[in-house]
Amino acid sequence: MKMSCIGAGPAGLYLAILMKNRDPRHDVTVYEQNPEGVTHGWGVVFWDDLIHALQDNDPQTAREIVDQSFLWVDQIVDIKDQKPVRGTGGGYSMRRQRLLDILAKRARELGVTIRYDTEVDPATDLSDSDVVVASGGVGSRLRRQRASEFGTKVEQGRNKYVWLGTTRVFHAFEFAFVPTEAGWLWFHAYGFEHGMSTLIVECAPETWTKLGFDELGAEDSLARLEEIFAHHLRGHKLLAQTRDNRLPWLNFSQVTNERWHNKNVVLIGDAAHTAHFSIGSGTRLAIEDSIALARHLHEKPTIAAAFHAYETDRKLAISRTLKDARYSARWYENIGRYTHLAAPQFAIAMLGRRSPLVAMLPPRVYCQLDGLTRNVSVLKTMRRMAGDFYRRAPRSL
Repeated sequence: MKMSCIGAGPAGLYLAILMKNRDPRHDVTVYEQNPEGVTHGWGVVFWDDLIHALQDNDPQTAREIVDQSFLWVDQIVDIKDQKPVRGTGGGYSMRRQRLLDILAKRARELGVTIRYDTEVDPATDLSDSDVVVASGGVGSRLRRQRASEFGTKVEQGRNKYVWLGTTRVFHAFEFAFVPTEAGWLWFHAYGFEHGMSTLIVECAPETWTKLGFDELGAEDSLARLEEIFAHHLRGHKLLAQTRDNRLPWLNFSQVTNERWHNKNVVLIGDAAHTAHFSIGSGTRLAIEDSIALARHLHEKPTIAAAFHAYETDRKLAISRTLKDARYSARWYENIGRYTHLAAPQFAIAMLGRRSPLVAMLPPRVYCQLDGLTRNVSVLKTMRRMAGDFYRRAPRSL
């Protein structure tokens, strides 16, 4: 089989690894429009479920990723300079470029060709490929060119956010919420290597405008954010990947596609679907897509059958995660509903943000129910019932 992957992110590179691992005779090429070593973002986060999937499919890659990962422990919720609330949990993180380097190295060892700084036109340059994989992420050019064929929909989230780095190392996954005269700002932060952390700042668009981020240059914007989060940064600096001396503020793009394949082209990762960054599942979903697609391409008698089975399986597999992501994004877009709560209650509401029950009930009532039912199944049942209600209710609700 001749396969061309358009985009050298985790999805495209890991699919290339799996295809060559299963059958070295496959001719697999990965094309990337950026130069080698250039990527967007700072650290990525993942959990044991991804590690287990990597171990089951390519132990060598799994070992290297585990060996070079940063381990963070617990979650901390810090609001209005109250005593922070600590919750249990833990996970892994890694500089995104480090992850891509590991995957690219392994792919080349297996005989995959990777062509960086290369843009291709699938209609002409890849006409002899049996399978063309759109693995270019949320901005996939190939998917955009065929948006009508895939039934693509892109919905913009309300809040503004920006991915930053900081020299302060967060050994726990920390959420910090700070009021200003213009409204609330908050960040999600976690360490990803010695001396570095990812720090994602988010706020309502009105707050963003009132604080001047629509006009300030990168240096002044960073200085203002360092002032707002001075208590949490403890003298450390914020770092940015700037664009024309402006911070790369974004609105989250929720990408959905009615169809994930058309003729010999198939979508994977963020090109097929996106999950809000607040649940930290993007890397896992991309790699799980690659695992499923590689498996079906080898098990099914035809490429068309493989594409159909892959799309059916993955749409079902990710439905709960995407629903959780939508509830989580909505919680942050309505944060004013919860900021009057004391820190322990605020933390309960925030950590429960994936449940539709949080939005349905008054915040204090939800927190009381959570405390009463922490060790029994009643709340779980109520959450399920709330989900059933939302599925049956009109979209206007």
